[in-house]
Amino acid sequence: LFFGYPLLTIAWQSLLARDGTVGFANYAAILTTPGLVTATANSLAVAADTTLVSVVVGFVLAYALERSAVRAKNLVRAALVLPLLAPSLVQALGLLFILGRNGLVHKWTGWDIDIYGFWGLLIANVLYALPQAVMILQAALRNADSRYYDAAEVMGASSLRQFLDITLPNTKFGLLSAAFVVFVITITDFGNAIVIGGNYRVLATEIYSQVSGQMDFGMGSVVGMLLLLPSLVSIYIERVAAQRQFGASSENLIPVTPARMPLRDTLLGGACLLVAATIAAVVAVVVFASFVKLWPYNLSFTLKNYNVDTSDGYASLWTSLKISLVAATLGVALLFLLTFGARRLSGGAAKAVYLLAVLPVGVPGLVLGLSYIFAFNVPNSPLYILYGSAILIAICNFYHYHTQGFLTMMTGMRSVPAALEEAVSCFGGNLRCVLRDAVLPFMAPTVLSVFFFLFMRSMVTLSAVIFLVTPTVNVASVAVMRLDQAGFVSQAAAFSTWIMLIVGGALLAMRLLLSRVGRRPGPAGRT
Repeated sequence: LFFGYPLLTIAWQSLLARDGTVGFANYAAILTTPGLVTATANSLAVAADTTLVSVVVGFVLAYALERSAVRAKNLVRAALVLPLLAPSLVQALGLLFILGRNGLVHKWTGWDIDIYGFWGLLIANVLYALPQAVMILQAALRNADSRYYDAAEVMGASSLRQFLDITLPNTKFGLLSAAFVVFVITITDFGNAIVIGGNYRVLATEIYSQVSGQMDFGMGSVVGMLLLLPSLVSIYIERVAAQRQFGASSENLIPVTPARMPLRDTLLGGACLLVAATIAAVVAVVVFASFVKLWPYNLSFTLKNYNVDTSDGYASLWTSLKISLVAATLGVALLFLLTFGARRLSGGAAKAVYLLAVLPVGVPGLVLGLSYIFAFNVPNSPLYILYGSAILIAICNFYHYHTQGFLTMMTGMRSVPAALEEAVSCFGGNLRCVLRDAVLPFMAPTVLSVFFFLFMRSMVTLSAVIFLVTPTVNVASVAVMRLDQAGFVSQAAAFSTWIMLIVGGALLAMRLLLSRVGRRPGPAGRT
């Protein structure tokens, strides 16, 4: 109802021409619409280049964190978390504050740098996608057995030979997985493109222009389908790569312990600190801009930017908090029930549930949000009661990140010993007892992780909600975009800072709660 049906409506809408006829006229019009052809080519170009840069830089960082004795690793990890705390447009906003026409570099040096367009979008996308590439590649590098390197050492293989013959082949599927994740993130991203893209049109901004600017829902749906196809193909290849990478691991492998090599560690440490400093500077300048009187002409300190007196003030921030809490609470409950039931299925039924549960990861947020308009903005439908409400935005956010939550919850559910459930049942325990005494004690860390994951992603998402906000129901990420477009850049920075503080606080709360849950006695003694 909330995933499959909306996608069917957008597919149907793409077949409806403006005159009401049904056919492939909208698809045929792509070839005669230069803007769409250019946007498609631009999207593929910037996505491919971002993927190449992110995977190469990400591998260097992951290798430094996992296979070297580089110091200050925690600082690098902390810097990599920063892009995940805010909407994607914050990276673009920070670049404009540094390199834009009114940026610090121009103010201090007089250099006129044209950061708008391809190069600005490339840098912003790399900063946004890099943390996810690093996490995937770190996991791939951990999946190595030190005994291979010991054998190579005995056979006299040099460090370079070990890297080329053992490390790279062992991480090839991780590299492929990271590449396709970055590609999907980039080709579907809307925040960076709308802020720093300038005249460099991409599919994400084109679909927004077709729907919000020209009210051409048919062509907007076609662009949505164009975004959907490469995403689905990429996700399929990424899943196959991930299964091969981690499915072949040995449970009794011996982790690699990095040895200290001064020259290598110095070079890798310098690269890590450079990247970390760049990420930190881009985020820090946004926070700094939120405290200046008039960017960039009067950089004196003020708090007036936090007194947002335009539009609805901080109402959108409170709305985002409520929506994120609803999305997290509802999402955890539904995912727990889904995985608890799926664990008891087998054969074709289990495969069907799994397939439906992981499909949302291949649907871009813009496409999902647009499909919700077609599915729920129908006055004669009983579903119309949800249209324009905060609960619909919460549901959309949940399904946008459904796959990641499902896979995490399923992993936790598999850790629950089946014998423990059977023991509770044998002692006369009903379903409530099974859940309380056998399942929940094992699942508590996973439930907490999924709850905070859904909360944090719901706070920062932009693409999935841009079409669903109304004059009475707005969210913080959209408010940041509109403040920036209206020229209130310092107030946009203040709004972004609030979002980062809230999401950062949620991350700290999650780690604190997980540490406390980890210190509790195990469920065996309680049973």
